[in-house]
Amino acid sequence: MHQGFGLVVRFSLSSEDAAAAFDELCERTMEGIKAHEPGTLAYVRHVPVDEPLTRVFYELYADRDAFEAHEAQQHTRRFLAEREQYLVGVEVTFLEAAGGKLTAQL
Repeated sequence: MHQGFGLVVRFSLSSEDAAAAFDELCERTMEGIKAHEPGTLAYVRHVPVDEPLTRVFYELYADRDAFEAHEAQQHTRRFLAEREQYLVGVEVTFLEAAGGKLTAQL
């Protein structure tokens, strides 16, 4: 199994308007990720059922260097700076793969 480097990030948003603006920021950021980050294997935003002011990201990178490259990108730095105005909290969990299944695309 490809080990990679992963994390889960849980964002708590301050209001419905903040959630909409945050989602827009995420879409703009995703454009940069898709265009400039071959080492980002998965970057998925989820909305938990019955939690409209929460967003959960699952991120998987080829390795720690790919994560560091993601963090250094202009679109990521913009996201990190702009997101704060919409948030009331952030929780980050770093992950080590212990087993599972990945598609051939990853």
